[in-house]
Amino acid sequence: MKYNFTDIIDRQGKDAIAAEVIPYSDVEVKEGFSRIPMWIADMSFATAPVITQKIIERAKHPLYGYFDPKEAYYDAIIRWQEERHGVQGLTRECIGYENGVLGGLISALNVFCSRGDKVLLHSPTYVGFTGSIENNGYEIVLSPLKKDENGIWRMDFEDMEEKLRKQSIHAAVFCSPHNPCGRVWERWELERAMELFGKYQVMVVADEIWSDIILEGSRHIPLQTISEDARMRTVALYAPSKTFNLAGLIGSYHIIYNPWLRDRVEKESSLSHYNSMNVLSMYALIGAYGEEGAEWADELRQVLSENVAYACEYIDRHFPGISVARPQGTYMLLLDCSEWCAQHGKTIDEVQKAGVEVGVIWQDGRPFHSECGIRMNLALPRALLTEAMERLRRYVFV
Repeated sequence: MKYNFTDIIDRQGKDAIAAEVIPYSDVEVKEGFSRIPMWIADMSFATAPVITQKIIERAKHPLYGYFDPKEAYYDAIIRWQEERHGVQGLTRECIGYENGVLGGLISALNVFCSRGDKVLLHSPTYVGFTGSIENNGYEIVLSPLKKDENGIWRMDFEDMEEKLRKQSIHAAVFCSPHNPCGRVWERWELERAMELFGKYQVMVVADEIWSDIILEGSRHIPLQTISEDARMRTVALYAPSKTFNLAGLIGSYHIIYNPWLRDRVEKESSLSHYNSMNVLSMYALIGAYGEEGAEWADELRQVLSENVAYACEYIDRHFPGISVARPQGTYMLLLDCSEWCAQHGKTIDEVQKAGVEVGVIWQDGRPFHSECGIRMNLALPRALLTEAMERLRRYVFV
Protein backbone atom coordinates (compact mmCIF):
# COMPACT_ATOMS: atom_id res chain seq x y z
CA MET A 1 0.00 0.00 0.00
CA LYS A 2 1.08 3.55 -0.68
CA TYR A 3 -0.39 4.96 2.55
CA ASN A 4 0.23 3.96 6.16
CA PHE A 5 -2.61 2.32 8.08
CA THR A 6 -0.43 0.33 10.49
CA ASP A 7 1.28 2.92 12.71
CA ILE A 8 -0.07 3.19 16.25
CA ILE A 9 -0.25 6.93 16.89
CA ASP A 10 -0.16 8.33 20.42
CA ARG A 11 -3.10 10.76 20.69
CA GLN A 12 -2.83 11.55 24.39
CA GLY A 13 -2.73 15.30 24.91
CA LYS A 14 -3.73 15.94 21.28
CA ASP A 15 -7.38 16.85 21.86
CA ALA A 16 -8.83 13.42 21.08
CA ILE A 17 -12.05 12.46 22.85
CA ALA A 18 -11.69 8.95 21.42
CA ALA A 19 -8.38 8.38 23.20
CA GLU A 20 -8.86 10.43 26.36
CA VAL A 21 -12.50 9.80 27.38
CA ILE A 22 -14.13 6.64 28.71
CA PRO A 23 -17.88 6.78 27.95
CA TYR A 24 -18.72 5.11 31.27
CA SER A 25 -18.58 7.26 34.40
CA ASP A 26 -18.12 4.41 36.89
CA VAL A 27 -15.52 2.22 35.13
CA GLU A 28 -11.74 2.52 34.98
CA VAL A 29 -9.17 0.60 32.98
CA LYS A 30 -7.27 -1.79 35.23
CA GLU A 31 -3.57 -1.34 35.81
CA GLY A 32 -1.48 -3.11 33.20
CA PHE A 33 -3.90 -2.59 30.31
CA SER A 34 -3.52 0.09 27.68
CA ARG A 35 -6.56 1.82 26.24
CA ILE A 36 -7.78 0.72 22.83
CA PRO A 37 -10.34 3.31 21.62
CA MET A 38 -13.20 1.52 19.85
CA TRP A 39 -16.23 3.66 20.57
CA ILE A 40 -16.89 7.10 19.04
CA ALA A 41 -16.74 7.27 15.21
CA ASP A 42 -13.18 8.56 15.09
CA MET A 43 -10.52 6.60 13.20
CA SER A 44 -7.11 5.79 14.67
CA PHE A 45 -5.46 6.38 11.28
CA ALA A 46 -3.61 9.49 10.18
CA THR A 47 -5.64 11.36 7.59
CA ALA A 48 -4.66 11.58 3.93
CA PRO A 49 -1.33 13.45 3.63
CA VAL A 50 -2.72 15.75 0.93
CA ILE A 51 -5.20 17.19 3.46
CA THR A 52 -2.42 18.06 5.89
CA GLN A 53 -0.47 19.64 3.04
CA LYS A 54 -3.40 21.78 1.91
CA ILE A 55 -4.06 23.02 5.45
CA ILE A 56 -0.40 23.84 6.09
CA GLU A 57 -0.02 25.66 2.78
CA ARG A 58 -3.00 27.90 3.57
CA ALA A 59 -2.05 28.34 7.24
CA LYS A 60 1.34 29.75 6.21
CA HIS A 61 -0.42 32.84 4.90
CA PRO A 62 -0.79 35.02 8.01
CA LEU A 63 -4.29 36.38 7.38
CA TYR A 64 -7.48 34.49 8.14
CA GLY A 65 -10.20 37.07 7.59
CA TYR A 66 -13.64 36.89 6.07
CA PHE A 67 -13.86 34.88 2.87
CA ASP A 68 -16.22 33.31 0.38
CA PRO A 69 -15.93 29.66 -0.63
CA LYS A 70 -13.70 29.16 -3.66
CA GLU A 71 -14.98 27.79 -6.93
CA ALA A 72 -12.55 24.93 -6.32
CA TYR A 73 -14.63 23.95 -3.26
CA TYR A 74 -17.81 23.49 -5.31
CA ASP A 75 -15.94 21.93 -8.21
CA ALA A 76 -14.41 19.36 -5.86
CA ILE A 77 -17.82 18.32 -4.50
CA ILE A 78 -19.38 18.09 -7.96
CA ARG A 79 -16.49 16.03 -9.30
CA TRP A 80 -16.43 13.76 -6.22
CA GLN A 81 -20.15 13.05 -6.36
CA GLU A 82 -19.97 12.29 -10.07
CA GLU A 83 -16.86 10.11 -10.01
CA ARG A 84 -17.58 8.25 -6.76
CA HIS A 85 -21.37 7.94 -6.90
CA GLY A 86 -22.41 8.56 -10.49
CA VAL A 87 -24.32 11.75 -9.68
CA GLN A 88 -25.27 13.68 -12.82
CA GLY A 89 -26.45 17.28 -13.16
CA LEU A 90 -25.23 18.57 -9.80
CA THR A 91 -24.58 22.32 -9.87
CA ARG A 92 -23.11 24.82 -7.45
CA GLU A 93 -26.57 26.22 -6.66
CA CYS A 94 -27.67 22.88 -5.20
CA ILE A 95 -24.78 22.75 -2.71
CA GLY A 96 -25.01 24.52 0.64
CA TYR A 97 -22.70 24.62 3.64
CA GLU A 98 -23.68 23.15 7.01
CA ASN A 99 -21.62 23.22 10.21
CA GLY A 100 -22.64 19.61 10.73
CA VAL A 101 -24.98 16.95 9.43
CA LEU A 102 -27.11 17.14 12.58
CA GLY A 103 -27.48 20.90 12.18
CA GLY A 104 -28.56 20.39 8.58
CA LEU A 105 -30.99 17.72 9.74
CA ILE A 106 -32.68 20.13 12.15
CA SER A 107 -32.79 22.93 9.59
CA ALA A 108 -34.58 20.58 7.19
CA LEU A 109 -37.02 19.32 9.84
CA ASN A 110 -37.81 22.91 10.80
CA VAL A 111 -38.93 23.41 7.20
CA PHE A 112 -40.82 20.10 6.98
CA CYS A 113 -42.50 20.08 10.38
CA SER A 114 -44.19 21.98 13.17
CA ARG A 115 -42.99 21.49 16.75
CA GLY A 116 -44.48 18.32 18.17
CA ASP A 117 -44.73 16.61 14.78
CA LYS A 118 -43.71 12.98 14.43
CA VAL A 119 -40.62 11.90 12.49
CA LEU A 120 -40.03 8.35 11.24
CA LEU A 121 -36.64 6.71 11.81
CA HIS A 122 -35.36 3.16 11.61
CA SER A 123 -33.99 1.43 14.67
CA PRO A 124 -31.35 0.71 15.77
CA THR A 125 -30.86 4.46 15.49
CA TYR A 126 -27.84 6.74 15.47
CA VAL A 127 -27.77 8.39 18.89
CA GLY A 128 -27.13 11.83 17.38
CA PHE A 129 -30.49 11.68 15.62
CA THR A 130 -32.28 10.89 18.86
CA GLY A 131 -30.75 13.74 20.83
CA SER A 132 -31.05 16.44 18.19
CA ILE A 133 -34.59 15.57 17.07
CA GLU A 134 -36.04 15.29 20.58
CA ASN A 135 -34.16 18.37 21.81
CA ASN A 136 -35.84 20.37 19.05
CA GLY A 137 -39.34 19.38 20.01
CA TYR A 138 -40.13 16.57 17.57
CA GLU A 139 -41.42 13.10 18.41
CA ILE A 140 -39.53 10.08 17.08
CA VAL A 141 -41.47 7.10 15.75
CA LEU A 142 -39.28 4.03 15.26
CA SER A 143 -39.68 1.40 12.59
CA PRO A 144 -37.37 -1.48 13.61
CA LEU A 145 -35.11 -3.07 11.02
CA LYS A 146 -35.36 -6.84 10.83
CA LYS A 147 -32.78 -9.49 9.92
CA ASP A 148 -33.72 -11.74 7.01
CA GLU A 149 -32.92 -15.45 6.69
CA ASN A 150 -29.34 -14.56 5.76
CA GLY A 151 -28.83 -12.28 8.74
CA ILE A 152 -29.04 -9.08 6.67
CA TRP A 153 -30.80 -6.06 8.14
CA ARG A 154 -33.87 -5.09 6.08
CA MET A 155 -36.54 -2.40 6.30
CA ASP A 156 -39.97 -3.59 7.40
CA PHE A 157 -42.04 -1.86 4.72
CA GLU A 158 -45.35 -3.03 6.15
CA ASP A 159 -44.49 -1.54 9.55
CA MET A 160 -43.31 1.68 7.90
CA GLU A 161 -46.53 2.06 5.94
CA GLU A 162 -48.74 1.34 8.93
CA LYS A 163 -47.00 4.01 11.00
CA LEU A 164 -46.97 6.58 8.20
CA ARG A 165 -50.69 6.04 7.62
CA LYS A 166 -51.99 5.75 11.18
CA GLN A 167 -49.82 8.45 12.77
CA SER A 168 -49.97 11.07 10.01
CA ILE A 169 -46.19 11.27 9.67
CA HIS A 170 -44.86 13.58 6.97
CA ALA A 171 -41.10 13.60 7.67
CA ALA A 172 -38.51 10.83 7.78
CA VAL A 173 -34.80 10.61 8.47
CA PHE A 174 -33.14 8.04 6.24
CA CYS A 175 -29.61 6.88 7.11
CA SER A 176 -27.68 5.58 4.09
CA PRO A 177 -25.44 3.69 4.65
CA HIS A 178 -27.12 2.84 7.91
CA ASN A 179 -25.46 3.65 11.22
CA PRO A 180 -25.10 1.61 13.41
CA CYS A 181 -26.13 -1.48 11.39
CA GLY A 182 -23.82 -0.87 8.44
CA ARG A 183 -26.39 -1.66 5.74
CA VAL A 184 -25.72 -0.39 2.24
CA TRP A 185 -29.18 -0.29 0.73
CA GLU A 186 -29.90 -1.95 -2.61
CA ARG A 187 -31.70 -0.04 -5.36
CA TRP A 188 -34.98 -1.96 -4.94
CA GLU A 189 -35.01 -1.12 -1.23
CA LEU A 190 -34.49 2.57 -1.90
CA GLU A 191 -37.15 2.54 -4.60
CA ARG A 192 -39.71 0.90 -2.34
CA ALA A 193 -38.95 3.27 0.54
CA MET A 194 -39.34 6.31 -1.72
CA GLU A 195 -42.60 4.93 -3.13
CA LEU A 196 -43.97 4.84 0.41
CA PHE A 197 -42.69 8.31 1.21
CA GLY A 198 -44.22 9.65 -1.97
CA LYS A 199 -47.55 7.90 -1.35
CA TYR A 200 -47.91 9.50 2.09
CA GLN A 201 -46.37 12.87 1.18
CA VAL A 202 -43.36 12.34 3.45
CA MET A 203 -40.37 14.67 3.09
CA VAL A 204 -37.00 13.01 3.61
CA VAL A 205 -33.67 13.96 5.17
CA ALA A 206 -31.02 11.54 3.90
CA ASP A 207 -27.90 11.32 6.06
CA GLU A 208 -25.29 10.02 3.61
CA ILE A 209 -22.20 10.98 5.62
CA TRP A 210 -20.95 7.37 5.44
CA SER A 211 -21.41 7.10 1.66
CA ASP A 212 -17.68 6.96 0.91
CA ILE A 213 -16.96 4.13 3.35
CA ILE A 214 -18.43 1.23 1.41
CA LEU A 215 -16.85 -2.15 2.01
CA GLU A 216 -15.87 -4.64 -0.68
CA GLY A 217 -18.83 -6.11 -2.53
CA SER A 218 -21.28 -3.22 -2.01
CA ARG A 219 -22.07 0.07 -3.76
CA HIS A 220 -23.69 3.22 -2.45
CA ILE A 221 -26.65 4.61 -4.39
CA PRO A 222 -27.56 8.22 -3.50
CA LEU A 223 -31.22 8.40 -2.52
CA GLN A 224 -31.81 11.45 -4.72
CA THR A 225 -30.88 9.44 -7.84
CA ILE A 226 -33.72 6.93 -7.40
CA SER A 227 -36.38 9.00 -9.17
CA GLU A 228 -37.34 12.56 -10.02
CA ASP A 229 -39.70 12.53 -7.04
CA ALA A 230 -36.86 11.44 -4.74
CA ARG A 231 -34.69 14.21 -6.19
CA MET A 232 -37.32 16.84 -5.33
CA ARG A 233 -38.44 15.33 -1.99
CA THR A 234 -35.04 14.81 -0.35
CA VAL A 235 -32.49 16.91 1.50
CA ALA A 236 -29.20 14.97 1.34
CA LEU A 237 -26.42 15.64 3.85
CA TYR A 238 -22.73 14.85 3.36
CA ALA A 239 -19.32 15.58 4.85
CA PRO A 240 -15.73 14.46 4.35
CA SER A 241 -15.36 14.10 8.12
CA LYS A 242 -16.13 10.38 8.48
CA THR A 243 -14.12 9.34 5.43
CA PHE A 244 -11.04 11.40 6.26
CA ASN A 245 -11.37 11.81 10.06
CA LEU A 246 -11.91 15.58 9.99
CA ALA A 247 -14.66 16.03 12.58
CA GLY A 248 -12.54 18.47 14.61
CA LEU A 249 -12.35 20.86 11.66
CA ILE A 250 -16.15 21.18 11.31
CA GLY A 251 -17.71 21.28 7.87
CA SER A 252 -20.55 19.50 6.09
CA TYR A 253 -22.74 20.28 3.12
CA HIS A 254 -26.21 19.64 1.80
CA ILE A 255 -27.41 18.85 -1.71
CA ILE A 256 -30.94 20.10 -2.45
CA TYR A 257 -32.34 20.14 -5.98
CA ASN A 258 -35.78 21.52 -5.15
CA PRO A 259 -35.38 25.34 -5.35
CA TRP A 260 -38.23 26.15 -2.94
CA LEU A 261 -36.95 23.64 -0.43
CA ARG A 262 -33.36 24.80 -0.86
CA ASP A 263 -34.27 28.43 -0.12
CA ARG A 264 -36.19 27.48 3.01
CA VAL A 265 -33.45 25.20 4.39
CA GLU A 266 -30.76 27.77 3.73
CA LYS A 267 -32.84 30.38 5.54
CA GLU A 268 -33.23 28.09 8.56
CA SER A 269 -29.50 27.30 8.57
CA SER A 270 -28.67 31.01 8.50
CA LEU A 271 -30.79 32.09 11.46
CA SER A 272 -28.15 31.43 14.14
CA HIS A 273 -25.56 33.49 12.22
CA TYR A 274 -23.04 30.81 13.22
CA ASN A 275 -23.49 28.41 10.33
CA SER A 276 -20.39 29.52 8.45
CA MET A 277 -17.42 27.79 6.90
CA ASN A 278 -13.94 27.61 8.40
CA VAL A 279 -11.29 28.56 5.87
CA LEU A 280 -9.08 25.61 6.82
CA SER A 281 -11.93 23.12 6.57
CA MET A 282 -12.55 24.41 3.03
CA TYR A 283 -8.98 23.59 2.04
CA ALA A 284 -9.27 20.22 3.81
CA LEU A 285 -12.27 19.31 1.64
CA ILE A 286 -10.53 20.45 -1.53
CA GLY A 287 -7.59 18.20 -0.67
CA ALA A 288 -9.78 15.28 0.39
CA TYR A 289 -11.92 15.36 -2.74
CA GLY A 290 -8.97 15.40 -5.13
CA GLU A 291 -7.13 12.59 -6.88
CA GLU A 292 -4.77 11.81 -3.97
CA GLY A 293 -7.65 11.86 -1.49
CA ALA A 294 -9.58 9.40 -3.64
CA GLU A 295 -6.57 7.10 -3.80
CA TRP A 296 -6.20 7.24 -0.01
CA ALA A 297 -9.92 6.57 0.48
CA ASP A 298 -9.73 3.49 -1.76
CA GLU A 299 -6.90 2.07 0.34
CA LEU A 300 -8.83 2.89 3.52
CA ARG A 301 -11.82 0.92 2.23
CA GLN A 302 -9.59 -2.08 1.61
CA VAL A 303 -8.14 -1.88 5.14
CA LEU A 304 -11.59 -1.53 6.69
CA SER A 305 -12.98 -4.40 4.62
CA GLU A 306 -10.21 -6.62 5.92
CA ASN A 307 -10.73 -5.45 9.53
CA VAL A 308 -14.47 -6.10 9.34
CA ALA A 309 -13.94 -9.57 7.87
CA TYR A 310 -11.37 -10.41 10.56
CA ALA A 311 -13.53 -9.15 13.44
CA CYS A 312 -16.72 -10.88 12.28
CA GLU A 313 -14.95 -14.19 11.67
CA TYR A 314 -13.18 -13.98 15.04
CA ILE A 315 -16.46 -13.30 16.85
CA ASP A 316 -18.22 -16.17 15.05
CA ARG A 317 -15.38 -18.54 16.00
CA HIS A 318 -14.65 -17.52 19.56
CA PHE A 319 -17.75 -15.82 21.03
CA PRO A 320 -20.69 -18.25 20.86
CA GLY A 321 -23.89 -16.44 21.78
CA ILE A 322 -22.69 -13.10 20.37
CA SER A 323 -24.55 -12.21 17.19
CA VAL A 324 -23.27 -9.76 14.58
CA ALA A 325 -24.44 -8.88 11.08
CA ARG A 326 -21.43 -8.15 8.89
CA PRO A 327 -21.53 -4.46 7.87
CA GLN A 328 -21.51 -3.56 4.19
CA GLY A 329 -20.50 0.02 4.91
CA THR A 330 -19.17 2.22 7.74
CA TYR A 331 -16.49 1.00 10.14
CA MET A 332 -18.89 0.36 13.04
CA LEU A 333 -19.91 -3.08 14.30
CA LEU A 334 -23.06 -3.72 16.36
CA LEU A 335 -22.87 -6.71 18.69
CA ASP A 336 -26.04 -8.35 19.98
CA CYS A 337 -25.14 -9.89 23.34
CA SER A 338 -28.62 -11.00 24.40
CA GLU A 339 -28.10 -14.75 23.90
CA TRP A 340 -24.66 -14.71 25.56
CA CYS A 341 -25.95 -12.74 28.55
CA ALA A 342 -28.86 -15.14 29.01
CA GLN A 343 -26.57 -18.18 28.81
CA HIS A 344 -24.07 -16.77 31.32
CA GLY A 345 -26.43 -14.96 33.70
CA LYS A 346 -24.79 -11.60 32.98
CA THR A 347 -26.23 -8.17 32.34
CA ILE A 348 -25.16 -6.00 29.44
CA ASP A 349 -23.75 -3.54 31.99
CA GLU A 350 -21.48 -6.25 33.37
CA VAL A 351 -20.28 -7.17 29.88
CA GLN A 352 -19.52 -3.58 28.95
CA LYS A 353 -17.72 -2.96 32.24
CA ALA A 354 -15.60 -6.08 31.82
CA GLY A 355 -14.45 -4.89 28.40
CA VAL A 356 -13.54 -1.40 29.56
CA GLU A 357 -11.64 -2.78 32.55
CA VAL A 358 -9.25 -4.55 30.16
CA GLY A 359 -8.88 -1.47 27.97
CA VAL A 360 -11.41 -2.20 25.22
CA ILE A 361 -13.23 1.12 25.15
CA TRP A 362 -16.47 0.27 23.37
CA GLN A 363 -19.91 1.90 23.38
CA ASP A 364 -23.25 1.12 25.01
CA GLY A 365 -25.76 0.10 22.35
CA ARG A 366 -28.87 1.06 24.29
CA PRO A 367 -28.85 4.76 23.33
CA PHE A 368 -28.90 3.45 19.73
CA HIS A 369 -32.06 1.44 20.54
CA SER A 370 -30.15 -1.85 20.68
CA GLU A 371 -31.24 -3.11 24.09
CA CYS A 372 -28.51 -5.68 24.63
CA GLY A 373 -26.04 -4.24 22.17
CA ILE A 374 -22.52 -2.90 22.03
CA ARG A 375 -21.18 -0.65 19.25
CA MET A 376 -17.56 -1.12 18.24
CA ASN A 377 -15.31 1.00 16.02
CA LEU A 378 -13.06 -1.11 13.75
CA ALA A 379 -11.11 1.79 12.19
CA LEU A 380 -7.81 1.08 13.90
CA PRO A 381 -4.53 -0.62 13.01
CA ARG A 382 -4.81 -4.39 12.75
CA ALA A 383 -2.38 -4.91 15.64
CA LEU A 384 -4.73 -3.03 17.99
CA LEU A 385 -7.80 -4.82 16.65
CA THR A 386 -6.14 -8.20 17.16
CA GLU A 387 -5.14 -7.24 20.71
CA ALA A 388 -8.69 -6.08 21.51
CA MET A 389 -10.22 -9.35 20.28
CA GLU A 390 -7.73 -11.38 22.27
CA ARG A 391 -8.54 -9.44 25.43
CA LEU A 392 -12.27 -9.99 24.90
CA ARG A 393 -11.68 -13.72 24.41
CA ARG A 394 -9.48 -14.09 27.51
CA TYR A 395 -11.27 -11.77 29.94
CA VAL A 396 -14.84 -11.01 28.84
CA PHE A 397 -16.54 -13.67 26.71
CA VAL A 398 -15.35 -16.64 28.74
